[in-house]
Amino acid sequence: MKKIDLNKLSENVTIMGHTFELKGDDEDCYYSCRGAMMYDDEHDEMPEPSLWEAAERLERYLEVDGFKAEACHSEKGWVEVNVKNK
Repeated sequence: MKKIDLNKLSENVTIMGHTFELKGDDEDCYYSCRGAMMYDDEHDEMPEPSLWEAAERLERYLEVDGFKAEACHSEKGWVEVNVKNK
């Protein structure tokens, strides 16, 4: 797998008031941001809606810049945008 040129990525990106921080290394990197813990009608954890929208926008910005990107969420309000080379 081709290494990611981290020099092409900003350390922090703020979208819609949410600041995503770059984590990882040149083989496995992602942006992460933590929002409020929220729950759906079935009491499953879900991302804060505005944070999720910001993650989807970051995903699109990264794709325009020539990267593959995928937004995902985990527990306790964390949202990540995984970054890969195309």
